[in-house]
Amino acid sequence: MADLPSYAQAIGHGIHAIDTGFHRPLFDAAYLIVENGHAAFVDTGTNHALPRLLGTLAALGLAPEDVDFVIPTHVHLDHAGGVGLLMQHLPRATAWVHPRGVRHMVDPSALVAGATAVYGEAEMEKSYGRIVGVPAQRVRETADHMTIELAGRPLTFLDTPGHARHHHAVWDARSRGFFTGDTFGLSYREFDTERGPWLLPTTTPVQFEPGPLRATVRRLLSYRPDSIYLTHYGRIGDVQRLGAELIEQLDAMVSLGRALRHAPDRHDAIKRGLMQQYQARVAAHGCRFTPDEVEQLLAMDTELNAQGMGIWLDKEAA
Repeated sequence: MADLPSYAQAIGHGIHAIDTGFHRPLFDAAYLIVENGHAAFVDTGTNHALPRLLGTLAALGLAPEDVDFVIPTHVHLDHAGGVGLLMQHLPRATAWVHPRGVRHMVDPSALVAGATAVYGEAEMEKSYGRIVGVPAQRVRETADHMTIELAGRPLTFLDTPGHARHHHAVWDARSRGFFTGDTFGLSYREFDTERGPWLLPTTTPVQFEPGPLRATVRRLLSYRPDSIYLTHYGRIGDVQRLGAELIEQLDAMVSLGRALRHAPDRHDAIKRGLMQQYQARVAAHGCRFTPDEVEQLLAMDTELNAQGMGIWLDKEAA
């Protein structure tokens, strides 16, 4: 077995989880699938993850030329911000991208402008680096139910809207697992207890749609997967229980948003309501964090979820 660096973990079936270092440890994962001397990355993190991605490849005795595919689950920058720079180091790789995301991978200027408007130039450089595009001839569109093969290992794409309309998941029949990006929620290892993982939906801007997200989760569950490989963070099992809990939480979030649709301080009210839901559920799961500790760990996700819910509520009312 290869001696992997501290930021990488072998998790079975030739799959390796790489902590990209974004935001905090064990927050943002990229995955490296290895099959018969060939490799594929699923999600990449940001540009700052490049040394870790290439370092894991080297630790496994593989060269950049051995990477066939780079597969962002969607084009949000914590998942795909490093695709362009990584592709510059992988001479044989093809990027497989959801059709709604292809133009953003080739020309990321609109993504960068939108994120810069939110975060500012200094924070963009600090968190993401300079985003570069992928030459159009090296990008291919995926389609629902489309299968590609990594050295004979089938990887099947499913269109998975709800979190974003440019989102697909990857079904790996070998491991009976899905790489789900953000559609199967977030599950941070800090919240693991003897009951197993705890997870929550992610409703970040700007294309959160509860109906399609609910349908996506049910579609993923219909495969009876053994594993879900989350970008945030890592492999989880007990998929049917977690999927049911995810839908239950999604419904509770939707009810909260609709109840607060006309609140004068709607954004802050949604944030408070979400945090109260999360604190109660974390406690019920058996976590020993105080409410303040839960708030600290989930502050960014709660802010982004509230933003996405506000945009959805405005669209629903239009």
